[in-house]
Amino acid sequence: MSQGTKTILIILGVFVLIFLLLIGKIVAGYNRVVTMDENVKGKWAQVENQLKRRYDLIPNLVETVKGYAKQEKEIFENIAEARTKYFQAQGVKDQVENANRLEGALSRLLLLVERYPVLKANQNFLKLQDSLEGTENRIAVERKRYNDAVQDLNTFIRTLMGRFYAMFAGVSPAAYYEIPEAEKEAPQVKF
Repeated sequence: MSQGTKTILIILGVFVLIFLLLIGKIVAGYNRVVTMDENVKGKWAQVENQLKRRYDLIPNLVETVKGYAKQEKEIFENIAEARTKYFQAQGVKDQVENANRLEGALSRLLLLVERYPVLKANQNFLKLQDSLEGTENRIAVERKRYNDAVQDLNTFIRTLMGRFYAMFAGVSPAAYYEIPEAEKEAPQVKF
């Protein structure tokens, strides 16, 4: 083998090695963005799981309160409407919006309880209220986990190569589960 052939083979070997490294980097980046996208979807499924638990508890809570507060029809209608709209929502953004509507209606329902001291002492109501409180805590935890996964994905997508991988994999930025502006203000308690 001549010196020229050896040089060509070495150069060809270097190019093949660089090509293989580049392909490996692209595959790793593609796999990373797909994994992050699936993580976001999985975290959202957990949020939905907890929201479903909330929606399953609400009819029992509403029926218990209804017996004590028959004249508070508007609150019950708002809760029923928000619950229905959540299940009819198309996409994460609509689901978040309707979940936030329901949270507002629930807070009004719980304020209503203050007007009915007998209801506050009812064991069924107390159990339901504890279950709902536990569910709200679970929702908060899952919402945080979801938002953390969204942050990881969106941050990666905003990087130069991340944008390329996301475009190649057909992955777009995910939406955060945000609290509406009206609920960011602390409620005022007046005696």
